[in-house]
Amino acid sequence: MLLVLMAMAVAFTAANLYYYQPLLPALRDDLSLSDTQLGLVPFATQIGYAAAILLISPLGDVMPHRKLIGLLSCLLVGALVLQATTVSGLILVLGTFLMGLGANITQQLIPLAASMSSPQQRGRVLGTLMSGLTAGILLSRVLSGSIAEHMGWRAVYWMAAATALIWGLLLWRLLPNESSRVAGMRYPALIGSMFTLLRRHALLRVSALTGALWFAAFNAVWASLSLHLTNAPLNLNLQQAGMFGIAGMAGIVGAKVSGRWVGSLGTWRTICSALLVLLVGTLVMWGYSYSLIGLVIGIVLIDLGVFAAQVPNQVRVFAIEPSAQSRLNAVYMLFYYLGAAIGSASGVQLMTAYGWPGVMGLSVALSASALLLHVAMRWTDKSFESAAA
Repeated sequence: MLLVLMAMAVAFTAANLYYYQPLLPALRDDLSLSDTQLGLVPFATQIGYAAAILLISPLGDVMPHRKLIGLLSCLLVGALVLQATTVSGLILVLGTFLMGLGANITQQLIPLAASMSSPQQRGRVLGTLMSGLTAGILLSRVLSGSIAEHMGWRAVYWMAAATALIWGLLLWRLLPNESSRVAGMRYPALIGSMFTLLRRHALLRVSALTGALWFAAFNAVWASLSLHLTNAPLNLNLQQAGMFGIAGMAGIVGAKVSGRWVGSLGTWRTICSALLVLLVGTLVMWGYSYSLIGLVIGIVLIDLGVFAAQVPNQVRVFAIEPSAQSRLNAVYMLFYYLGAAIGSASGVQLMTAYGWPGVMGLSVALSASALLLHVAMRWTDKSFESAAA
C-alpha cells in the first residue's frame, strides 16, 4: 500500500514539471513574452530540477527522507503560488526555477523505495514508481490544457499548489522516519563523493550520458509540440493540444513491462530494444509532421521507448553501490535533466527558427546517438559488458 501511495506522490509531484507545456501559447500572449523569454520557461524548469539533483538529492544519504521531503514540499507550494500570481516573465521564470527545486521530492522517493526493496524486487518496485512518474508527466498535459482552456492558465498553478500541499502533508504522515546510511559526512564531502562515484564507475558514466541523450530528444519534442499543434495548418486549441498526453500514456506500459523484462532479458537488451522504438517514433513524427494520426503514433512510440529504457537504466545504476543510492541517483538524474533542459530550450528555439522539421531533426540525431553509444560500449569494453548484463 505504501508503494502505491509513493507512486501516486511521484506522479503528482513530477506533473508540476510539465504543466507548462500546453500553456506556452497562452503564457506568450498573456505576459507578452519574447521567443527568448518563452524558451527560458522550459529551460528554468529543468535547470532548477537539475540543480536540486546536484545540491539536494545527495542529502537523502545523510538525513531522513521524511524530513527532507517536508522541507521540499514547503518550497514547492510557495513556488507554485508565485507562478500563479506572476505579472512578468522574469517572475514566471524565477517561480519556475524554484518549482524545479521543490520537485526534487520525486528524487527522494525513488531511492527511498529502492533501499526498502530487495535486489530481486527492485525492477518491479522501480517499474511501479516509474509508472507513476510517467502517468504524472503525461496526464499533466491533459489536465493542464483542459483547465487552461476553460479557467485560464493561472488556475493550473493554483490547482498544482493545492495538490502539492495535500501530498506534502500525506507524505509527512505516512513515510517511515528512517535513519541515515552515511551519518556524519559533511556536505562538501557529500557533494564531492558524487564526482568520485562518476570517475570510478564506467557504467555510471555511460548510463548517465545515454539517459541524457534520450531525455533531451524526448523533451525537445514535448516542449515544442503545443506550438506545432496550435500553429497552422493544424490549428488545435490548448485543450486539444493537451489531449496528446493521452497518446503518451504508452509510457506507463513501457515502464511497467520493462520492469518485468529486466530479470529475463537483462538491462542491456531491454534498453537496446527501447531505444530502437524511440528512434522509430522520432522518424515517424518527422515524416508525418502534419498528420494527426502520424503524430499520435510517433508520440506513442517515443513515450514507450523512453520510459521502457528508464527503468533498466536505473536498476543497473542502483546496483553499483547499495550504500550510495541517493548519490548514484543524483549523478544519473543530474545528467538526465541537464539533457532535458538543453533539449527543451533547443526544441523551442528550433521551432521558432526552423519550424517542426528543425525540432525533429534534433530529436532523431539525439535518439540515434543514444542508441549508438549504448551499442558501442557493449562491443568495445568487455568489463562494461559483464557489468551491464
